[in-house]
Amino acid sequence: MAQHWPAPWGRSLGCAGSPTRPNEYYFGATGGGLWKTVDGGNEWKPVTDGQVTSSSVGAVAIAETNPDIVYIGMGEVQLRGSITQGDGVYKSEDAGKTWKHLGLKETQAVARIRIHPTNPDIVYVAALGHPYGDNEERGVFRSTNGGDTWEKILYASPKAGAVDLIIDRKNPDVLYATTWQVYRKAWKMWGGGGDSKLWKSVDGGDTWTDLTSNEGMPEGPIGKIGVTVSPVDSNRVWVIVEANEGGVFRSEDAGKTWERTNDERKLRQRAFYYSRIYADPLDKETVYGLNTRMYKSTDGGKTFDTIIKTPHGDNHDLWIDPNNPDRMINSNDGGGNVTINGGKSWTDQDFVTTQFYHVMATNDVPYHVAGAQQDNSTLAMPSDGWDHMQARGPNKDWYYAVGGGESGWITQHPENLDIFYAGSQGALLTRYDRSNGQIRDIQVYPRFFSGEPAEALPERWQWTFPIMFAPQDANVMYTCSQHVWKTTNDGQSWEKISPDLTYADPTTLGKTGGVITMDMNGPEIYATVFALAPSFHDINTIWAGSDDGKIHITRDGGKNWEDITPEGLPKFSRVSIIDESKHRPGTLFVAANRYQVDDRQPYVFKTHDYGKTWKKITNGIADGHFARAIREDHVRQGLLFLATEHGVYFSMDDGQQWQSLQLKLPDTPIRDVVIKDNDVVLGSHGRGFWILDDIQPLRQYKDEMKNQSAVLFAPSDAIRGISDATIQYYLQNETDTITFEILDANDKLIDTFTGSKPKYEEDPNIPWWKKGGRPNLRLQEESTPLRGIYDIPVLRSLKE
Repeated sequence: MAQHWPAPWGRSLGCAGSPTRPNEYYFGATGGGLWKTVDGGNEWKPVTDGQVTSSSVGAVAIAETNPDIVYIGMGEVQLRGSITQGDGVYKSEDAGKTWKHLGLKETQAVARIRIHPTNPDIVYVAALGHPYGDNEERGVFRSTNGGDTWEKILYASPKAGAVDLIIDRKNPDVLYATTWQVYRKAWKMWGGGGDSKLWKSVDGGDTWTDLTSNEGMPEGPIGKIGVTVSPVDSNRVWVIVEANEGGVFRSEDAGKTWERTNDERKLRQRAFYYSRIYADPLDKETVYGLNTRMYKSTDGGKTFDTIIKTPHGDNHDLWIDPNNPDRMINSNDGGGNVTINGGKSWTDQDFVTTQFYHVMATNDVPYHVAGAQQDNSTLAMPSDGWDHMQARGPNKDWYYAVGGGESGWITQHPENLDIFYAGSQGALLTRYDRSNGQIRDIQVYPRFFSGEPAEALPERWQWTFPIMFAPQDANVMYTCSQHVWKTTNDGQSWEKISPDLTYADPTTLGKTGGVITMDMNGPEIYATVFALAPSFHDINTIWAGSDDGKIHITRDGGKNWEDITPEGLPKFSRVSIIDESKHRPGTLFVAANRYQVDDRQPYVFKTHDYGKTWKKITNGIADGHFARAIREDHVRQGLLFLATEHGVYFSMDDGQQWQSLQLKLPDTPIRDVVIKDNDVVLGSHGRGFWILDDIQPLRQYKDEMKNQSAVLFAPSDAIRGISDATIQYYLQNETDTITFEILDANDKLIDTFTGSKPKYEEDPNIPWWKKGGRPNLRLQEESTPLRGIYDIPVLRSLKE
C-alpha cells in the first residue's frame, strides 16, 4: 500500500514513458530530480540522487528502440518567478540506475530532448539558455554519437533560445523547432521580439528555414511558440503562437501555409508559462493543448471543448504512447501522473517534490515544522512524523494548514501556541487559530493588485514577506512592504515605522510580461524589505534587508534608520535572510544572492559592530552555490549553518571556513534553515522538509579531540515518550566491539548495551565526527544522519 502524504507535490515540466514497457515512466521535478515508476504510477522513487549536480529536470526522453537509454535535460523554461537553473544534459544506459553528465552545462534551461525514433545515437536538445542573461550556449544541439559530443545546429541570437522541438515520425530528417526571445529578472519577465521564430529542417538539422512569416501566420511581434506534427500525416502541423492575433494555427502542407483554427484565451493565457501542443499518434484530427487545464480537440484543432481533468492544474508536458493513445503521462504543477484510459482517471501524486519557501519550527513538544508550499497551501506537522503524533489541527489530523497561502512566511505566537500568522502573494496576511480553525485576514493594506505594476502601488508586497515578533514582547509583531510595519494589537491596526528602505529604482518598478502579453500577477513586485531581524538584545533595535540590496538598522524603535549596506553587496542583490547573534549584540549574519541578475556566486557577510564594518565570509563555498539563508546556533557561539541552492554548509569558526554538511541530502535548493532545540531543520524547494538530528558533536567539538582515542559526547536531554536518549561518540581506531554502561547519579548500573563490527567511512575527506557511531541506545552505522519528515529516503541506519 502506498503512503499518502499531505499534498506533497511540486511542479514538473517534463515526462516520458516507454512504448515497450507499459508500466515504466519518468517525470522530472523542478527542484527534486528525476522520479521513476515501474508499476504504472502507483509508486515513484527518485533515481538521480547523489549522481547529478542540479535538482531541476526540465526535459525527459526515452529511446524507443532501447528503453534502457534515458536522457534528461536540466533547468526550467516555464519562466515563473521561482525557477531553478540546470547544468546541461545527463544520460543513463541502465534505465535510470546510473547517470553520466554529457555537457552543455551553460544551457541552464533545457526545453526538449528528442531522440531519433530508430537510431538512439542521434539526439537533439532544445536549450533556452540563461534565463537571467545573454549567453551563446543556447539553441538546438545535435549529437550523432549518443551524446559524447554536441554541435550547435540552430542559433538565433544570444538573447533567444530554443523552447520547443519535434521530429516527424514518418520522416525523422524533418524537424520543427521554435526559438523564444526572453529574459527574466527578479522584477521582470520580458518575452517576445524579432528572434522568436518557427523553424523547419528537412536534412536532420543541417540547415533550417524560417517559417515565421509564411502565409497565414500572425503578424509580429511574435512571442513564445509551441509546435507539433501529426504522426499520421506529415503535412499536418500545428503551432500555438503568442501574438496579438495569436492562437492555434494549422498547416496542411508541412508549414508552407497556415490557417488560424482557434483563438480562445483558455489556450493562450499566460503564454510564457504554457504554449505547448501535442498531436495524437493515431488520429490526425485529435490534438491536445496544455494550459491551466488539459484540453482536447477532435476536429483538427478548431474547438477544444473537451476538458481532461488532471490531478493538479497548470499543465506543462504530455507523453502519449505512439501505439496506444489511451496511455499517457502528464506533467503539471503537482508533478507527474499516468492514465491508461485517455484521461478518465489518473494515478495519485504520491511523492515528495514539495517546494517550500521558508521553514519554521513551533514551540510545541515535540516541535512541529511548518512552511508554505508552492502551488498549494501552508503545512505544519510534528517533527517526529506520526511516531509520537499529537493531533493539533481542527480536524485532529497529524498535518494541518495554518492559514496564509502558497508563498508566505509563517510565525507562531510566542505565548499562545495555537495562534499562527501566515502570509502569501498579494499581501495576504492571516491570523489562524488551530484550536478551532478560525481564520481572520489582518493584512496591512488591503488591495488586490494583480494586473498593476509595482510603480502603481502605495505599498509593494513581495511574493513572500517577513512576519515576526519582537523577542522581548509577545504583543509586538512586524511585517514588511517597502516599509516596516508594526502592530501591538494582533493585527487590528498597523503603524508604519520606517521610510522606504530600498533603492526603489524606477527601472525595476514597471510593467512586466513582454512585448505582447502583460503578466503582472505579483511575483515581480520588487524593491521591498525582504528580510527582517528584530534584536534579541534590545527591543528598539531592528535590522532590515531589501530584495534590491540595501541593509538598514534602527536603534530607536524605528524613529531613525541608518543605511549600513556593505560595500561588497552590489545593487540588485536579494538580501534573503539576516540573522542576529543571540550571543553578541551588534552581530549580524547576512545571506544574499544575485542569481536573478545572472551572478550565481555566494554573498555572505557578517558584522560585529552594528554594521559599521563588514567582512565577506565565503571561503569553502563552491561556485554556483549561492546563499539563501544563514543561522547561528543558539548554544555554541560561532557555529553557523548556511542554506544554498545546492545544499547545506556549516562553519565552526564564525564563517572563516565553510564545509559541506550534505551527507546524503539530495542536491536540492534549500530555501531556509532553522535551529530548533538540538536539531537543524531545512525547508527545501523541491524535496520537502529535512531534519539533521542532535548536533551535540558539532557543539562540543574541540581541536584536541582529534588526538583522543575515544570521545563520548554529552547527550541531549531525553523526554519520556517524546525523544529517546541518544549517545554519540568518536573512536580514532576501529574496534570489533563497543559497550555502553548507563549509570544513575550514584554510579549504580542501570543497563548495558553492546554493539559489534560497525561500518566506518573510509573516505579521508570525510570529517572525523562523521566516522563515529551514533547509537540510539543501539549501535548506529552513520553519525548525525538526516531524517526526511516525509520518509524519503530515511537515512537513519540502525543496527537492531
